[in-house]
Amino acid sequence: MEAIATNFGIKEALNQLGIKAVNEGTSTGSNNFSNGDIIDSFSPVDGELIASVKSTTREDYEMAMKTATQAFKTWRLMPAPQRGEIVRQFGEKLRENKEALGKLVSYEMGKSYQEGLGEVQEMIDICDFAVGLSRQLHGLTMHSERPGHRMYEQYHPLGVVGIISAFNFPVAVWSWNTALAWICGDVCIWKPSEKTPICGVACQNIIAEVLRENNLPEGISCLINGDYKVGEFMTKDTRVPLISATGSTRMGKIVAKEVAGRLGKSLLELGGNNAIIVTPDADIKMTVIGAVFGAVGTAGQRCTSTRRLIIHESIYDKVKNAVADAYKQLRIGNPLDETNHVGPLIDKDAVKMYENALERVVEEGGKIVVDGGVLSGDGYESGCYVKPAIAEAENHFEIVQHETFAPVLYLIKYSGDVENAIEFQNGVAQGLSSAIMTNNLREAERFLSHAGSDCGIANVNIGTSGAEIGGAFGGEKETGGGRESGSDAWKIYMRRQTNTINYTTELPLAQGIKFDL
Repeated sequence: MEAIATNFGIKEALNQLGIKAVNEGTSTGSNNFSNGDIIDSFSPVDGELIASVKSTTREDYEMAMKTATQAFKTWRLMPAPQRGEIVRQFGEKLRENKEALGKLVSYEMGKSYQEGLGEVQEMIDICDFAVGLSRQLHGLTMHSERPGHRMYEQYHPLGVVGIISAFNFPVAVWSWNTALAWICGDVCIWKPSEKTPICGVACQNIIAEVLRENNLPEGISCLINGDYKVGEFMTKDTRVPLISATGSTRMGKIVAKEVAGRLGKSLLELGGNNAIIVTPDADIKMTVIGAVFGAVGTAGQRCTSTRRLIIHESIYDKVKNAVADAYKQLRIGNPLDETNHVGPLIDKDAVKMYENALERVVEEGGKIVVDGGVLSGDGYESGCYVKPAIAEAENHFEIVQHETFAPVLYLIKYSGDVENAIEFQNGVAQGLSSAIMTNNLREAERFLSHAGSDCGIANVNIGTSGAEIGGAFGGEKETGGGRESGSDAWKIYMRRQTNTINYTTELPLAQGIKFDL
């Protein structure tokens, strides 16, 4: 850690964020009252221990919930525009700490520094979005069938919102939820991934400073740490009306069942098996850029990563060769070095999954186009660096039907018209992101039609990876159906109430029912 910390300013970033590195002799607790086991956070960049947190015990959780529910009583009474002002201040703190937090994201998770900065920018953007939204939490008015009556709808905060986030976006997804939940009047309790707990501590330190400066209860934002057992504290807790969970489809099904069993609400952002359709009318240069970034960005560990490239047979070889040539230019190494394109996978379990996928695609009849493999030697000591690989495959292969959270891209050939490609695109269990590369207006509109892509995100002439804050983010089928971030995603964090006011001296009933006394 010493060389990387010195050369890339990791120590300074940790200090700025209020984190004490372990080589300074101090571990960082997840909160002031944790009593659980130690969770060590190792960087996939160099395998070094960054810092440690304490896992949350049942007693710790109860204390956090008590703090949160008490804070809700104060927070919900603050006018929404005033809550928006607190979120605005949080956004300003993020601007001040953007470089430091971006470095921590890069070092703890393994994504490139530019992507780390981009993730913090997402946090800033959602704060800006939420500030404006704090003056637009609108309901509807409607005409009553009864004379002298007025009807309208209004929205009220839910209470305590539970957030379970994944390692691949260790800070942004939390902010998508909290920024909106906060302006809606909710308080939040967050369990970050046990693979990236230090990012969670850093975020908590930033918002805690804002709350202290405004004399607001610390329970507006609570942090708990641990594995799935800690997550179960929230999913089983009737005091938490909404659980927002990001992760694998397997995890999401467990959460959904548990929360539904107590008639709670769940917001699920689960797996993706995303494809780009490349038609004969595609711009090849644009296609290569979109496909390569989509497949290797964050080392293939985005839920929106491009897994499948569905190419028309008439241009198949041309596209295959162009993408393979682009892969030769990729530089793999320390993600804090901005000359590198691809950093490490999160851990050695992810490496095993990557190796298994390459073995399986060959066993099922596929062919490796660009060789993969685990890198070793100087700079690769963590054992988490792999070479992005490309394989020719069929859409029905079992390994293709599943999401592999690693830089493995499958090339799939289609013939005939675009309907056949769309059938391949939709022919998986997941439904998050999709894209088509074409300059043919009819093909583009067909892709976006009711009979087109069945995903929550459908793009034309851009890749599958990356999304703007303004639009709702989420997918269908085994992706879970949740929506976060922009548009009207705020409504999931509130309960809707219909109100009828009678301002007459009579009491007429609806539907003309007579009930005279």
